Amino acid sequence: MSRETLVELTRRTLRHARAGTVPLAGGIGRVPASNYYDPDRWQLEMERVFKRTPLALGFTCELPERRNYKALEVAGVPVLLSRGADGQMRAFVNMCSHRGSIVVPEGTGTARRFTCPYHAWSYDSEGRLVGILDREEFGDLDPDCHGLTPLPVAERAGIIFGALTPGAPFDIDAYLCGYGEMLAHHEFASCAYVGSQAVDGPNWKVAYDGYLDFYHLPILHRETFGPGYSNKAIYDAWGPHQRVTSPDRRFLALDSLPEDDWPADLLTDGVWTIFPHASVAGFGVGADEVPGGGRMYMISTLFPGDTPDTSRTVQHFLAAFELSEQLEGLIDAQKAFLLHVVRDEDYYNGNRIQRAVKTGAKTEFFFGRNEAGGQRFHGWVDRLVAAETDDDFANLFTGAETSFQR
Repeated sequence: MSRETLVELTRRTLRHARAGTVPLAGGIGRVPASNYYDPDRWQLEMERVFKRTPLALGFTCELPERRNYKALEVAGVPVLLSRGADGQMRAFVNMCSHRGSIVVPEGTGTARRFTCPYHAWSYDSEGRLVGILDREEFGDLDPDCHGLTPLPVAERAGIIFGALTPGAPFDIDAYLCGYGEMLAHHEFASCAYVGSQAVDGPNWKVAYDGYLDFYHLPILHRETFGPGYSNKAIYDAWGPHQRVTSPDRRFLALDSLPEDDWPADLLTDGVWTIFPHASVAGFGVGADEVPGGGRMYMISTLFPGDTPDTSRTVQHFLAAFELSEQLEGLIDAQKAFLLHVVRDEDYYNGNRIQRAVKTGAKTEFFFGRNEAGGQRFHGWVDRLVAAETDDDFANLFTGAETSFQR
């Protein structure tokens, strides 16, 4: 069924490519400029968006084996992802039950035990407390009640989703609104994880606006890849999650092919965003230079920084082809290019926006009829900020609309 949806949407995009048209939103959207820097607003976003929503914290191909782990910090919360000896993915607050020390330094690896660097209490890969230093002298303590604090976690479409609040309501399928079926067509779980790199940026919404915006591509990126891309965009949505495609000339090649032969790279073309903070884009690597090669994904996970003015983005790279020594240099070159584009073009400009918006010279930012994705994104942020209770939050995704531009 989901492939039929991809084919239907590709037919739509092909019609617009033939006609030179693009669907438009009903009107211009307006966002208060203060939403990008006001500390009270930012604090609400931290508590009601990032501390409640399922976030993309890792990838199945990043932690494929039993006892693989990943430690990271997200919005001030130290998180430990661990694939147990039973193969099940778990998530924990990375905090010792004794006196709160962070147990595992940031990074990835494989371990049978996690040992606290403060007093050497140890935990197994399922988060159980299995070792207390000088236990007889310490006193009577039930280890079964003092393991690592679990966090909600689930794997869907090769992505590890977790929440930052222990015991928080967590229904990943309701939250994805059917989007998981669409993401599954990328087959992330069968990719090879080929590294990551980080870049600092402006307010998280200034940064994220760019991932939904094709309007700027041939202008801001005129010195890199921009001249080869259209500034036209089509936005499809599954609840708050969106796919952005462009009705460009590549789709005209489909006119000569039966629909059963339409290639997967065009059926899944575009930028796929996972609300509130992840973006998926595919790039060709090596197909014209050396034998092998194919599609490499950059999955950007964007997190707020320590202040309203900052954010940090981790670019993860997943290769959907068999690796070889010949391809390693091409992969590294593509990674370096994408870091340059985001750091020196997107976020360079975003940091300048962040400085300018705080002057108060403008009270509103505008999202045009051709920028429906930005309108929808900010609308969902507003709704989550207004959702005071867990029930209010859950109700937002009950029957959330799937919306395709025509």
